[in-house]
Amino acid sequence: MRRMKFFQSVQFRFVMIYLLLILVAMQVIGAYFVRELQDQLEKNFKTAITNSVNLLEYNVREAMLKYTNDDQTKLESDIQGMLLDFVRGSNDFEDVLVVDNKLKIIGTSDVDNQGIVGQVSTNKMIKNTINSGNGENKIFMGKNPKRQIWVDVTPITSKGEVIGAIYLATDIESVYEQVDSITSIFITGTLLAMIITAILGILLSRTITKPITDMKRQAFAMARGNYTRKVKVYGMDEIGQLAESFNALTKRVQEAQAMTEGERRKLSSVLSYMTDGVIATDRRGKVILINTPAEKMLKMAHESANGKPIIDVLGVSEDYSFDDLMELDELTMDRSTFDVPYILRANLSVIQRETGFVNGIIAVLHDITDQEKVDQERRDFVSNVSHELRTPLTSMHSYLEALSDGAWRDEEIAPRFLEVTQSETERMIRLVNDLLKLSRMDSGRTNLDKNFVNFNDFFNHIIDRFEMMKKDSITFKRHFTREPVIIEIDEDKIMQVMDNIISNANKYSPDGGRITFFLRKREDEIQVSISDEGIGIPEEDLTKVFDRFFRVDKARSREMGGTGLGLAIARDVITAHGGEIWAERNRGKGTTISFTLPYNDLPEDDWE
Repeated sequence: MRRMKFFQSVQFRFVMIYLLLILVAMQVIGAYFVRELQDQLEKNFKTAITNSVNLLEYNVREAMLKYTNDDQTKLESDIQGMLLDFVRGSNDFEDVLVVDNKLKIIGTSDVDNQGIVGQVSTNKMIKNTINSGNGENKIFMGKNPKRQIWVDVTPITSKGEVIGAIYLATDIESVYEQVDSITSIFITGTLLAMIITAILGILLSRTITKPITDMKRQAFAMARGNYTRKVKVYGMDEIGQLAESFNALTKRVQEAQAMTEGERRKLSSVLSYMTDGVIATDRRGKVILINTPAEKMLKMAHESANGKPIIDVLGVSEDYSFDDLMELDELTMDRSTFDVPYILRANLSVIQRETGFVNGIIAVLHDITDQEKVDQERRDFVSNVSHELRTPLTSMHSYLEALSDGAWRDEEIAPRFLEVTQSETERMIRLVNDLLKLSRMDSGRTNLDKNFVNFNDFFNHIIDRFEMMKKDSITFKRHFTREPVIIEIDEDKIMQVMDNIISNANKYSPDGGRITFFLRKREDEIQVSISDEGIGIPEEDLTKVFDRFFRVDKARSREMGGTGLGLAIARDVITAHGGEIWAERNRGKGTTISFTLPYNDLPEDDWE
């Protein structure tokens, strides 16, 4: 048993998944917590500053209303004192300005920049506040690029008129520094929690993986045929119940193994005493099993047949290869001598796995000498009887001619003569017709039983039937002529043709493929086309696909269960209807099978 590395174990995966889940949870919680914390701190900071500005705005307004233009110096002095008192004791305020309604600066908190008092402010936020009467606030980067400044402009109003504004620039970076500090504490706590969680996860995973490791060892022991080992049950939880189930499975497998061995012995006995001969081969066609009846039928000893190619054992090496045998359902071998008939039939079945891999074939041999003799006698009987019946029929015909020449005038003879002759003639003709039908069946000749049908409904009915049985991954698409098409056909035989074509398209279409149906109406015929997106037919094989037993891809046809006769039967039926059938390669992929049927327009009354 190959030793597994720790990083490949379930224990490692369990701990990693456990840590990743905690990490994701902490990330989500942390992102939400930091965002909400930052918003709340910003809100509290701005609220505190706003409350202070409201008090300052009240005092400035009273001072501006108290002094007139003649007392401008006194006004600027009072406002300067208010601003210095306002910023005293706080390092957050960068600058505080008071501007009148003419944008003239009448006060500043910056003691080093008193020269701007009396100048006109060009700040856009101050202009907008004076003009609109609405305050504005924004966050800007300060002179130090790493620190952010919150600027708030508040209008000074009296009796609904704007008489000035207060410009306040505050350092808000302290809020973000608090957020960063709290975030660092949160990250440190998360790392500590993950370390503790990893340790606990390793301890927890061991309690789960240890019983699984025991069951793995038990599985390897079972693979080597050792069913005595048992898995230790550590508790009655789900893992413990799994261990008990594994022990029960071991017992069942041991019983099944014993049962299989018993069945193998029974099968060996059946093969030895059955009357039919059985031959089995490996994937290379070498005989690995032959029972006693097969030895007798082939007149070959067990030692001589084992290990030899089956085509040599059956004596068909000159006509067939092993690949040919895998494509046949049955094979007839004539081993008759000059005076003793001896005919064997081998029913062939391919041994194939679900994956399509061929393990070999099984041939079941039957002595059909008597059956072939009976069949030949039956065929001779039909032929001889048909020949012999011509004489009495000719005689009856002569009686009718005699009656026609004047014997019908005899009132005593004519009625009886006519009645007997007519009865016997009809009986003989019916018998001859029945015998001829049987002969046609043996020779492959059949009559068409045509009826008028609405081909649109007929075609749709066949497609609907296949649509219920197709795979979900294959889609059907129909392109039909809208006007009804009334045509005279043998429904059973045309249905057989379309069943063969649609079945092939369905079998060879890949997952996600589409089968398209076309019905076109022409002047004197209709054309039916069935197109698939399967493996396609090579250009050089398009004219050969209608030959009997011809296959484009022998291995795939064998896997799909095809016989190679479907399109050959279709050609015979379409030809019997007076139509044509052909195959074409699609431009993209797949094949289109098309055929035509003669068509004549009928009046609606005739159809009814």
